[in-house]
Amino acid sequence: MTDRNDDEILMRLYPSTGRRIFAIGVLYALGALLFWMAFTSAAGALFSVLSIAVGVVVLWGGEQLRKATSLVLELTDEGLRDTSGRWLARWDEIAAVERGAFALKPSNGFVLKLKEPGQRTWVPGLWWRVGNRVGVGGVTPMRATKFMGEQMSLRLAGVPDQLSSDD
Repeated sequence: MTDRNDDEILMRLYPSTGRRIFAIGVLYALGALLFWMAFTSAAGALFSVLSIAVGVVVLWGGEQLRKATSLVLELTDEGLRDTSGRWLARWDEIAAVERGAFALKPSNGFVLKLKEPGQRTWVPGLWWRVGNRVGVGGVTPMRATKFMGEQMSLRLAGVPDQLSSDD
């Protein structure tokens, strides 16, 4: 693994502040609503226990989303990674970029089709990996995510790099 500082960062993809706040807020509000229902409802003990259990899971999901969306995705000469240093995919691992309307992809995002399957991973709101597919998007801004997907497609097609400062 190379040192993070050795790679030239071609592009950064930041989570959208508005989408991030909205998504986290919805999960926290749902968790609070489930707790409130558990303690104020006269439906019975089973309903209360189930509401608390689901509320805990939803609040945990909101916290995971909050932590995950503090990361930034970086496109480098070596591939795509997040700021924790975890590689989503290196250029030599990517077979194609799927951006079409009918592609199974995150909201406003794109999917990288890899040559080999990787370990299943989920970073809520930013990216996921299942088998040989990596989905990028979610709480990221539509235009910036679309631009990153287009630039990755162009690079894979052999079009001269539009992002590099070597010109």
